[in-house]
Amino acid sequence: MVATAVVLLAGCGGGEAGAPAASSSAGADPGTVTTAPDGVQEVTLQTQDDYVFTPATFTVAPGQVRLTVVNVAEQLTHNFRFTPDAGPEPIAPEIPLLAPGESRTIEFTVSVPGEHPFECSFHTQLGQVGTMTVQG
Repeated sequence: MVATAVVLLAGCGGGEAGAPAASSSAGADPGTVTTAPDGVQEVTLQTQDDYVFTPATFTVAPGQVRLTVVNVAEQLTHNFRFTPDAGPEPIAPEIPLLAPGESRTIEFTVSVPGEHPFECSFHTQLGQVGTMTVQG
């Protein structure tokens, strides 16, 4: 068990992921889905040092989504991806590394209603997972 924790925490080390991306939803409360002037649904999630996404669930309508993940952690590096082969449709864009203080934005289109699980693949065994629901 300790060896597993050491291996998992090794993924938390520093790393450069480039410049943060800007999004007009950056000022919105985490998990609040808004519609940008260009018609794209926008939502912001946070991740921190406690191995959770805030919020862990959110709901969107079918269509284009712009998702920003903000790492408010002081120590841990995280990532974000939709869990491969777990949702009703594949969603390929992901955030490979997100160092403390960084934010990144991905865009994708969803068309299949249902639950689309997401995760920090560094910390899935510690419960850092969530679900995006696409309305029917």
